This record gives sequence, structure tokens and C-alpha cells, in this order.
Amino acid sequence: MAMDRVNVLLDQVTASGRITGAVVLIYRDGEPVLERAVGYQDREGGVPVSLDTIFRYASVTKPIVAATTLAMVERGLLTLDDAVADHLPWFRPLDPDGSLADIRVRHLITHTAGLSYDASLERLTPDRAVNQGLSDTRLSLEENFSRLSGTKLAFRPGEQWAYSTAIDVLGGVLEQVHGATLEDAVVRYVAEPLQMRDARFRVTDFSRLAVAYADSPDGPVRMPDPWHAQVEGRFEGYFSPSRIFNAQAFQSGGAGMAGTARDVMRLLETIRTGGDPLFSRDLAKAGLSNRIGDVPGNPGQRFGYFGAIITDPAAAGTALPAGAIQWGGVYGNTWFILPEQNVTVVSLSNNALEGCNGAYPEELRAAVCASL
Repeated sequence: MAMDRVNVLLDQVTASGRITGAVVLIYRDGEPVLERAVGYQDREGGVPVSLDTIFRYASVTKPIVAATTLAMVERGLLTLDDAVADHLPWFRPLDPDGSLADIRVRHLITHTAGLSYDASLERLTPDRAVNQGLSDTRLSLEENFSRLSGTKLAFRPGEQWAYSTAIDVLGGVLEQVHGATLEDAVVRYVAEPLQMRDARFRVTDFSRLAVAYADSPDGPVRMPDPWHAQVEGRFEGYFSPSRIFNAQAFQSGGAGMAGTARDVMRLLETIRTGGDPLFSRDLAKAGLSNRIGDVPGNPGQRFGYFGAIITDPAAAGTALPAGAIQWGGVYGNTWFILPEQNVTVVSLSNNALEGCNGAYPEELRAAVCASL
């Protein structure tokens, strides 16, 4: 499996400055066919990226928390049909008709809970603003998300799909069931068994942390703190690179972790190969298949427990084949699994939004698929 096209792409995007620094790992049949670190961890300081550079995960946190959930389900600590209100009595949003919403754990893990990512909530008055997981805060998870109690959901749980803060709320459920912090649950049920040594809601080694860079018309710039990112009709969010250093910020199950590419690869390969030692093969298989039925969602894609499943590559606008699973993280990350080819790919970069929502992720997918 020659990776010439991937190597050419990585050379091009770093030479042009479009990607400041990245680690790209490609495994086939459980063996590495490419492990490459390119560009700068700190461009201004002249520090190159290494294979153990730590990146802010953003939504790469989500499959880790989802795996933690399934590991706890496997042990009988909760079920996917649990009512969220039974664990979080302070979280009581309403259906669109004004009645009390019946949100289940399965709605949270599949983004069918009626929640959304709504940057406008961060612009409300300080006593009403709802943090979306990327900007800095001193609010606890309960203080933050209890502000949604009594407000109407975007849709009745289970009736649509919308990418959302649902995994943050799920993290609150896990904390209650586990009886300790979300990080403690993640470490106990996922990170420790898989030896994911750096995947945490904090930075394990400051010398290895990549500087975050923000897109600008003139190329990547050192990310301001805070940074308000807007792409008309596609994305809006508030970032704070310093949030990862703030122990008082709630641990965002949807966006709050940092770690290495190898940590992510360990998790994805475990899921791809059947879930052991985290959970059963049946749960792993379920997580890599459609869990949302026919509800409205993204064109050409369905959703499992870990990411999107490609059902129609043309409609999804991707080079990935039908059956591929993919997702990313807005700080600059993308990953995908090709189950039929036994291939797993992880790309972590320090470029928001290009490394996740720009042209680069699809260029990488196309280069990998052309190499198979």
C-alpha cells in the first residue's frame, strides 16, 4: 500500500502554509503503513511536530466519551434506554409543544436529542449564556446546562438528527453514574485499558502541546484568545485555546480533551477490530452502523455511536466509499475507518478550521482511497 499521494499532499499543504503542523497515521490490518509528523508544533518558536505532539481534540473527544458510555453499558452501570432526567434531574428541557421532553441516553450519543450547537447562546447575558464547550468558562456542567431547562428543544427527541452539545450532557450522566469526574470515568474505562497516556481533559506535558492556529485570509495565524470563528452558512463558534489549562471549566464531553494521534488510533483500531477489552463485538459493530434510522440528517450520511456512516458517497460529496465511518474535531482534526479494507486513518493538525472543515480533510480522504 504505497502512500506516495498522501506524502505529496502533506508536503504541499505544509509547504504552502495551509497546514501549520500535523500528525497523520494510516494503519491497515492493524499495522502502520504511514506514520508521519509534518510542519510545526510552534511555528514562531521553530518547534517541529513530532509523533507524540499533543493536540486539542475538540470533537475527537466525542468518540472517546461514546466509548466510555458503551464500556459502562457493557458493565451494566447504565443502559442506552435510561431516561436522562433520572440521572440529571436538573436537566429538563421541553419538547417544541411545551411538554416535558423525554430524552434518553441513546438520543444523546446519536445526536437525536433535540439539542444543537448554537453560538448565539454564548452571546446572551452572563446569567443566561450557555457555553458550547470550546470557549473558556468557570461554570460547572450543571450550572451551564441547567440553563436549558424550561427552554424548547429544536425537535422532539428521536425525530431528527442535529450535531449538538448532547455529548456534553452525556458526560454529565457518566459523572453521576461513575461517582467521579468525567476524566476519571474516561481513564478507568477507556484510556487506561488502551494505554492512551495523554488523552485527558488537561495537558499531560506542556512541552509537547501544539500551538493552536486560526484560519485567516493571509494564512494561519496564532489563534487569538478568545477567537470568534465564522464561515457563512457553515460554522460559527467561540474558541479559547487557554480553556485546556482551566481546571474550573466543566469537562466538555463534546470538545474538551487533548492528546496524541496515537491515542486516537488506539481507540479507533480497538473499535474497528471488535471492541475488546472495552466492550462486546456486538456493541462495537452497532457503533459503526446506522443508529438513527431514516430521520432527517446530513445528505448521504447516517450516524452511529462514534461518527457518521457514509451511505451515498456522491450525496455526501466524498471520496470515501459507502460504509466508511468518519468525523473530526474543529481544532484541526479528521479521522476515518474503512471497514472493508481494514484501514484506519487519523490526522491531527493545529489548524482551525482548515484541518477539519476546510479542503484538506477531503483531499486526504481522496489521496488515501486512491492509494488502496
